[in-house]
Amino acid sequence: MSGAVEFSGCTVNCLISNMSISGAALEVANPQGIPERFNLFFKADGTKIPCHVIWRRDEQMGVAFD
Repeated sequence: MSGAVEFSGCTVNCLISNMSISGAALEVANPQGIPERFNLFFKADGTKIPCHVIWRRDEQMGVAFD
C-alpha cells in the first residue's frame, strides 16, 4: 500500500506492508534522516497515524502505532 513518512515539514514516500493493528513494515528509498517518531500517511484515504520506529534494516523499518 502506498504511503508517506511525514516529519518536520518533510515527506518521504514509502511502501507499507505487513500491517497489523499495532504496527507495520515500511520500505523507503532513503531512510537517512527519518527520525524515531513521525506520522505515517496512508495515501488511499488520507489517514495519518503517529508511530515510532522499532527496528531498521537497510531501506526497511518496522514501526509501532502510538
